[in-house]
Amino acid sequence: LLKQKANSSNESLSTCQTHTKKKVLLAVGNSQEVAAINGNRNVVKAKPANKTDNGSAKDSPPLTKPKSKRVATDKNLNGTKNNGKGCKEKKKNGSILKEKGDIKHKRRKAEGLAEQQPKEAEIWFDDVDPKDIEAAIGPEAAKIARRNLGLETGQSEQSVEQVLVKEKASEGLTGAVAMDCEMVGVGPKGEDSIVARVSLVNQFGKCIYDKYVKPTEEVTDYRTAVSGIRPENIKTGEDFKTVQKEVADILNGRILVGHALHNDLKVLFLDHPKKKIRDTQRYKPFRQRVKNARPSLKLLCERLLNVQVQTSEHCSIQDAQAAMRLYTLEKKKWEAAVKNKSNNRNRK
Repeated sequence: LLKQKANSSNESLSTCQTHTKKKVLLAVGNSQEVAAINGNRNVVKAKPANKTDNGSAKDSPPLTKPKSKRVATDKNLNGTKNNGKGCKEKKKNGSILKEKGDIKHKRRKAEGLAEQQPKEAEIWFDDVDPKDIEAAIGPEAAKIARRNLGLETGQSEQSVEQVLVKEKASEGLTGAVAMDCEMVGVGPKGEDSIVARVSLVNQFGKCIYDKYVKPTEEVTDYRTAVSGIRPENIKTGEDFKTVQKEVADILNGRILVGHALHNDLKVLFLDHPKKKIRDTQRYKPFRQRVKNARPSLKLLCERLLNVQVQTSEHCSIQDAQAAMRLYTLEKKKWEAAVKNKSNNRNRK
């Protein structure tokens, strides 16, 4: 009886020890998994489940293998069961998050590019050459400037006018005015010229004066193909003396802009202070750009404004507008050059 009680006690003790060792090994295994998840390299190795402290083999059943690091990581990150679905869902979610991140990145990039591009309202043609804009800011800004100015290929008459005239602007007199005259031929072969039409525009290209002039001599060549003048236009025109005085009053004290202005002043029998004349044919930077010592108004408009003028019969209003537009394109530089030239003369 005593022996049976002793054996029973030993079996209970052995079972208790076995359960205790299982708990210890499970605790060590869990610590190993936690260490693996946290990226700890110094992982404490668990003792083999089938050996006792003194190295002897034990008949206890083998312990359940600890979960793999990958599964443990998935469980820790996703909070899902170890059935493989958590990892799949995470990858799917990760893909969605990445796509959302890409969209946000593209949106920020687009907004950044939009901020870098100049606003169309900030660009107008006063004293600004689209080529200078392209060199200073870039092709996109130059494109906006040209679009605002209507500088496109194959333009209609309306688009040409949009380039030459500022639509919402004053129609009154300004400090600078542009003038152009149409002439007809007199004399035996029509080689001499007299004025037949006078047109003036203000700094914005708005017409402020336009009159046909009654001829003072017999007209032998109306030059209609170029001048656009017909007999009925000048037959009922204004008296020359009246036109001469009215034009002189407008020009008085103002900057006079035009192309080959000496011809216009000659037929009007008028004079104007040289320091107040801005002749687009004589402006050196224009001649250098088009590589022509005496460029025509048509050539300057094609090269510098990208518009076609004088394609058929000439119009003195449009020619005056074109000259003024060329002047406003270079106004700041032009006026600075005149001022420097004047200062240099005064110093001498």
